[in-house]
Formats: sequence, C-alpha cells, structure tokens
Amino acid sequence: MVSPVTVVKSEGPKLVPFFKATCVYFVLWLPSSSPSWVSALIKCLPIFCLWLFLLAHGLGFLQAHPSAARIFVGLVFSAVGDAFLIWQDQGYFVHGMLMFAVTHMLYASAFGMRPLALRTGLVMGLLSGLCYALLYPGLSGAFIYLVGIYAALISFMGWRAMAGLRLVGAAWRWTELAAGSGALLFMISDLTIGLNKFCFPVPYSRALIMSTYYAAQMLIALSAVESREPVADCRLRKAD
Repeated sequence: MVSPVTVVKSEGPKLVPFFKATCVYFVLWLPSSSPSWVSALIKCLPIFCLWLFLLAHGLGFLQAHPSAARIFVGLVFSAVGDAFLIWQDQGYFVHGMLMFAVTHMLYASAFGMRPLALRTGLVMGLLSGLCYALLYPGLSGAFIYLVGIYAALISFMGWRAMAGLRLVGAAWRWTELAAGSGALLFMISDLTIGLNKFCFPVPYSRALIMSTYYAAQMLIALSAVESREPVADCRLRKAD
C-alpha cells in the first residue's frame, strides 16, 4: 500500500498547474452576470489542468487502465458542462445537466461494481431521496423529472465511489478515500446549485459551489492514479 506522503511527493508537483488555475479563477472572479468565452475558459482551466495531470502519466497509462481513461473522458464532459453553465441564464442549464449526467455515468463505470456494498447504496439512495424532496417544491415542468434522474445518477456515482472505502485495517487505500471524498464533495456542490436555483438564494453560493466542485474533481482524478488495475492484471484475476 502506498503511503499518503509518497503520493504527495510523487503526484503533488503534477497538480501544481491545477492549483494555480484554481487560484486564477478565484482571484479574477469574473462576474457571472456577463458570460463570455473568456469567463468560460477561466472556469474550465482547472479541469483542463486535470486532463494534463492524467496525461502526465502517459497515454500508455490510460490505455492500460480503462477506469482512468473513463475518468479522463468524464473530465472532458465536465469541461463542456462547465461551459454550458456559464450561459445557464440564456437557456443552457439543461445542456450542462446532460453533460454532467454523462460524467457521473462515466465515473460510476470507472469505480466499478465490486464490492457491491448494498448497505452503502441504500444510504446513498435515502440521501438522494431526501435531497430531491428538499428541491421538489421549487421544481416545475420538465425539471421535476430531469432533477430526479440527475439526483439518481449522482447518488449512484457516489455509491460506487464509496463502496470500496475502508478507513481502517489492511484493506485501507488512499485512492478509495480520494474517490469517496470527491464524490461527496460533488454531491454537496450540485445540491448547492439546486437549492440556489430552485429553492432560495444560498449565501456565498458561487464560492461554495466552485470550491467543492474543484476539490471533488481533483480528488476523483487523483483516485485514478493507483486505484485500478491494468487490463492484463484484471484478466489474470478473472482467469483465476
């Protein structure tokens, strides 16, 4: 098992561009009331840096690790979704939802279905239902169904991210902790978006949404580094 200190030493330098891009976003803090391609670029820049973070491990790494490749593609869809949400007040909110729905399906596929952890799935399902019930009074039209479907998808992704989480014992792995923490932060970010858009103004909503979102994406990208086995190893285990 690789120690967190070793991870910080080996992966930390590759994440420096991401941290710098995140700082640029918060320092510039371009007004959301005036969407532009420049503001879209600044918002997507930290996600672009996470693309580079995974690519820094080599194309061979992505080819040998299908789960890491799915997370990379999920980050691509996330960037497109971010761009759509820049113009959400111009009617592109649903487009952004669709892009992130695809992202959650890709992440869930990357995390896999083993171990099943039905108890964790039940808890995530209950939390998802509570969140939807909280949002429901503010929903109307197609959003009644779209938000429900989206809530189901992100809770499924959260279930799969947390299914393998072990905090104690020899089975503990930092990659599962990164995936689970990232999924939880993603859910907090999206719940804040929903509350702010459909229910009531959330104080400092943008800062809360973007800080939890960027942290979530970083942790999920980091979980791809060591958490999954190469294709060849998977085949050998299945053969055994």
